[in-house]
Amino acid sequence: MTDQRSVFDIRPMRRDEWEDVAELIHESTNAWYVANGKKPIFNGPPSDAMLFCEVYEALDPGHCLVAESSSDHRIAASCFYHPRPTHLSLGIMNVHPDFFGQGLAGALLSRIIEFAKVRELPVRLVSSAQNLDSFSLYTRKGFVPFLSFQDLYIEIPENGPDFAPSDQPFIEEASMKDLAEMVELERELSGIERSKDYAYFIANELGIWRTLTYRDEDSRLLGFLSSVNHPGNRMIGPGIARTEEIAVALLAKQLDGFRGLCPVFLLPVTASHAVRTAYSWGAKNCEIHFAQCLGRYQPPKGVVFPTFMPETG
Repeated sequence: MTDQRSVFDIRPMRRDEWEDVAELIHESTNAWYVANGKKPIFNGPPSDAMLFCEVYEALDPGHCLVAESSSDHRIAASCFYHPRPTHLSLGIMNVHPDFFGQGLAGALLSRIIEFAKVRELPVRLVSSAQNLDSFSLYTRKGFVPFLSFQDLYIEIPENGPDFAPSDQPFIEEASMKDLAEMVELERELSGIERSKDYAYFIANELGIWRTLTYRDEDSRLLGFLSSVNHPGNRMIGPGIARTEEIAVALLAKQLDGFRGLCPVFLLPVTASHAVRTAYSWGAKNCEIHFAQCLGRYQPPKGVVFPTFMPETG
């Protein structure tokens, strides 16, 4: 058997490779879904997946590994990763169908685990329960699932949803003055910190983010929820709420911003009231995901909204 290290060069992604990595993300993701009897995730051109390079490099420049084939110099695999003060989050990982079964995902993962180990950070991710190959990859490395999520999607009419509350005095658009409290709330309820993510959403230089806060009558922050609206990803999250009622109110308000579109959101399977409410609005299940961690983690409280853009939780 040929030694893998003589076949593939694993190294950081270069700026001139963004288009190649975007095409890899587009092709490999769609290939897996189609092969498993599902609709493609990306309906537009490969350039839509450039969003991942743009956002992830803005947040964490230089934190994407690629595997380059030494024979033809193709980008065979890639993986983004996101160091934060409390943890390291594994971002989107892709292997081109032409290179399946050659151990590239495991090689990239091992490099990133070593990076986190040196910095004494636990590694977190949200992985598909239906992709048993990736699930097995992570659990073999010692990752432990600690929370399950239902992936839900809902088609929003052009004139808006009939369930969105017309008046929510406790919900407002987030501003930088909310940032410190948002970070503190997530750290209390989930045990993680990612202030630069929320600062990036609120600054919204790309014009695709929306972040809402929920405060009580005494102006105490009880929840917040972000969303991304882009052809490459229309998704609600990340966010967190102290109660399911607050989570539902924030979700309804976010969904009102996706008129004529079909956003996806994830809810914990334990949030039965929120899940049933989403069903009553017309939401349908499309997948199941597990939050997993290698190392220490705090069991989350309240309602957690994970997301795949960006995967920094």
